[in-house]
Amino acid sequence: MSSSSNRHGGDGGEVRASHILVKHQGSRRKASWKDPEGQVIKNTTRDSAVSQLKAFRDDIVSGKAKFEDIASRFSDCSSAKRGGDLGPFGRGQMQKPFEEATYALKVGEISDIVDTDSGVHIIMRTG
Repeated sequence: MSSSSNRHGGDGGEVRASHILVKHQGSRRKASWKDPEGQVIKNTTRDSAVSQLKAFRDDIVSGKAKFEDIASRFSDCSSAKRGGDLGPFGRGQMQKPFEEATYALKVGEISDIVDTDSGVHIIMRTG
């Protein structure tokens, strides 16, 4: 996916991020590693998914919980097994809203809710 030849740093080069994904009824793929049949996802509204993420974000920002711990337990993305870490990526490799939100963050910052075809996310830029 990413080779060392395209790591430019700063000016729109690669970034690194972790995220927490909560899928919902409107997600394009209604299954995940923790809900293989999609039973929970099919019954989760977008509003409910957003509420869950807001609560997770509050706990992380207040210091009650660590981002990687919440991601490992609750994220619907397979990156959960890496604490939500997606590794480095460049422009054009992620869905546009996700990419734009990540590039807008400073390293260490956590996004507000980001909507994509996959579901709703909070993103922490790590590099």
